[in-house]
Amino acid sequence: MDYLVYIFLGFLQGIFEWLPISSKGIVSLFVSYFNIQNVNPLDLALFLHIGTLIATFIYFWKDIRDLILFKDKKFVKFFIIVSFISGTLGFLIYKLTKNFAAGSSLLLVVGLGLLLTSFFQSRKIKIRMSNTMSAITVGLLQSLSAIPGVSRSGSTIFGLSLSEDDPEKILRYSYLVSIPVVLGADVYLQRENLVQLTPEVLIAIISSFVFGILSLKILLAFSKKINFSLFTLFFGFLCIIGALIGFFV
Repeated sequence: MDYLVYIFLGFLQGIFEWLPISSKGIVSLFVSYFNIQNVNPLDLALFLHIGTLIATFIYFWKDIRDLILFKDKKFVKFFIIVSFISGTLGFLIYKLTKNFAAGSSLLLVVGLGLLLTSFFQSRKIKIRMSNTMSAITVGLLQSLSAIPGVSRSGSTIFGLSLSEDDPEKILRYSYLVSIPVVLGADVYLQRENLVQLTPEVLIAIISSFVFGILSLKILLAFSKKINFSLFTLFFGFLCIIGALIGFFV
């Protein structure tokens, strides 16, 4: 039964990592529900990002290769700025809020941000900003995802949509800039020995990788065919409904 629980936790991480709903919040909620002992629910939720991180490396290996070879200098600069801001500020936010129950208010904020994203996409509105300013904006928004309940992909999708209107590019950039912060978080958790790599946890990581790479492939193919405004509108309303339920329950 324990193994089935960890497979399920990996499934949740693999599916929700790419969607503008906090995978950390969902996984940590179920960690608490299943009463998994001797681990902080948020730490375990962060640790399961290893599986989806590997999925990101495999799926985007050509983009990562081009990044390493400096083939797109504009994106390299963007990537470095986002990584520096979200890595340093995000670590401080994580230390301050790891035991903080963010509640429904932050979920409401994410939902409103997605509704604004939907509005920008439907009206083809783009804010004129330099590559540097766009990177700073996305870096600041991504750092907020260290707060339990705040979706990393939801934050970066909103930030990227301010100056970009290509759905596939928005999603691809959102997932690529996640690599340094996710890798840094997992190295920190392992160095501090906050999560033990037990057979159960390893199974959860494998599960998050398998479901992660499958759902990533489906979502990116789907993004080329759907109205991205409706996509963000749907998840925006979903976040707001979840927040309202949290307020009254």
